[in-house]
Amino acid sequence: MEKLAIHGGRPVRETPLPYGRQYIDEADILAVTEVLRSDFLTTGPKVGELEEKLCLLTGARYAVAVSSGTAALHGACAVSGLGVGDEVITSPLTFAASANCILYTGAKPVFADIDPDTYNLSPQAVRDCLTPRTKGVIGVDFAGQAADLDGIREICIERGLFLVEDAAHAIGTTYKGAPVGSIADMTTFSFHPVKTVTGGEGGAILTDSEELAGKLRLFRSHGITRDPEMMGKKDEGSWYYEQIALGFNYRLTDIQSALIISQLDKLTAFARRRREIVRQYNEAFADIEGLILPKNSPDSATVPHLYVLQLDTAKLTGSRREIYEALHAENILCNVHYIPVYTMPYYQSLGYSPGLCPQAESLYQRILSIPLHYSMTDEDTNTVITAVKKVLKWYARSAQG
Repeated sequence: MEKLAIHGGRPVRETPLPYGRQYIDEADILAVTEVLRSDFLTTGPKVGELEEKLCLLTGARYAVAVSSGTAALHGACAVSGLGVGDEVITSPLTFAASANCILYTGAKPVFADIDPDTYNLSPQAVRDCLTPRTKGVIGVDFAGQAADLDGIREICIERGLFLVEDAAHAIGTTYKGAPVGSIADMTTFSFHPVKTVTGGEGGAILTDSEELAGKLRLFRSHGITRDPEMMGKKDEGSWYYEQIALGFNYRLTDIQSALIISQLDKLTAFARRRREIVRQYNEAFADIEGLILPKNSPDSATVPHLYVLQLDTAKLTGSRREIYEALHAENILCNVHYIPVYTMPYYQSLGYSPGLCPQAESLYQRILSIPLHYSMTDEDTNTVITAVKKVLKWYARSAQG
C-alpha cells in the first residue's frame, strides 16, 4: 500500500496551500497608493464612496463602514437596545464574534441548533429557544450559504424581534433572488483577508432604517457629532462638537476603504471562480467512500466562502485528527469551522455546558474545510483533490479489508 507523506512518503504538493487567502492585484495596490498620496488617510471621502458602493451592491438604503466584522456585529447589537436580562438567539457553529457581540451589551446569547443539511440555524430550533426575554436573532450565513431567512424572519415578525444577519461569509450571495444585505433589519459584512473581498480588516452594517444608520454612525465614532440638528448648543462655531452617546473608535480608514472598493470591482470574478472550484470538488468527491459533501439550498445562490467536507466516520478507520494531519503532511492546509462557541472555556465559565445543540456538536467532530480561494489555479485544485482521495483511500475501511 502507498504510504502517506505523514508516514514518510512524498507529499502531493511541494509547497503549502492554505485553506483561504486574499487576492491582491495591481489595481488594488494602485487604489491604496493613491490614498497614501492624498490628504485623507482616515474619515475621508473613500469611506463614503465605499458605503455608496455597498448600497448599490445590496440594495440596502444605508451602509455604515466600520473597522471589523466584529465591530459591525457589536454595533448592530448596541443600537438594538440590548441590555442585562435580554436574550438573543444565535448559531453555535460560527466564529465567537457572533455570540460575543451579544455579551458586549450585557445580554445573554442563547444557542439554537443547526439544520444538519445546510449547517445554518434551524428555524424550529429557534422557536424552541424562545422565552419572554428573547429580543432578537442573529442568523449566520455559514460558508456563504444564506440562512433560512424567511423561516427566521417569520418568527421575528410574530414575536416583535430584531433580525441581524451575520453575512461575514456571504457577500455577493442572494436569497430567493434578493441580495444578502437587503433582507434583515441589519446585515453585517467582514473584510478579513480570508473572506471573498478584503480590506486587510474592516466591516460594514447594511440597513434600510435611517434611525439605525444614524445610531451606528455615532456608535463607530465615540458617540460624537458635529451635526447642528443633533447638538444642544448650535452657535458655538464650526470647531464645536458634542458627545451625545457612548460610542467606540470603530472607524474604517480611507486606506482600507480604497482597497475594499477595488476588491468589490472583482466580486463577480471572485464569485465565478469560487463556484467553479466548488463544482470541481463536487464532481471529484461525489463517489468517494467516507465523504459527505456540502449541500446547498435552492433558495441560496451562494458565493462560497468555505468548502466543508463531512467525514463519514463509520466508513473510515482514521479519526478526523488523523485525516487532518495527513492532509497537512500533503501540504494541504485544511482547517475546522467551527468549534461550537459554547464549548469554549470562557463560555463554560458562564454556565454553558455540552449537549445544548446535538447536531452542531456531532457535526463538529466530522468536518474539515479544504482550500477554497480565488487565487487557486486548476493545478492547485487538482492537488487538493488528489490529496483528499489519497488520504481517504488510506483510511477507508474497505481498503483495510
